[in-house]
Amino acid sequence: YQGAIADYNKAIAINPQNSIAYYNRGTAKGDLGDTQGAIADYNKAIDIDPQYGIAYNNRGNAKDDLGDYQGAIADLTRAIEIDPQDADTYYNRGNAKRNLKDNQGAIADYNKALAINPQHAPAYNNRGIAKGLLKDYQGAIADYNIAIAINPQLAEAYNNRGVVKKISGNYQGAIADYNKAIEI
Repeated sequence: YQGAIADYNKAIAINPQNSIAYYNRGTAKGDLGDTQGAIADYNKAIDIDPQYGIAYNNRGNAKDDLGDYQGAIADLTRAIEIDPQDADTYYNRGNAKRNLKDNQGAIADYNKALAINPQHAPAYNNRGIAKGLLKDYQGAIADYNIAIAINPQLAEAYNNRGVVKKISGNYQGAIADYNKAIEI
């Protein structure tokens, strides 16, 4: 990532209006854990190109990582306005809403993500979490089952299904799911 950042620095020095270089440098900084640096680069990319939807998406995710859930939702909403067919952006906004304990709003966003991409296993998993928080345990288990059918190596879904099975009193089923999560 350091080498990539050095190359993006050179590209920006050659063309300070290169929004793609700022975006990519921001992504590399984010991958290195420099969330504030990533946000600064996404800001610059958006200043240069206000229609850069993926930059809003990534800035929203970075804000979510920092606990600025309202800022994340605002950025992800803007990204959706620019590209309403990006399932990942709805998924990301659902995560931010869930972090704000808006589980109904999160479920609505996961539903939109799944309408665009019915094979989005993490959206089923996270919708299951939101349903579980709303005490819809059957709905949660159904979502975990679909996530596992799509991606049998999604350890999170086994773990989360185990939690709901335990809450529901199915201890043997919970242990089996925890074992599978550990195995993966």
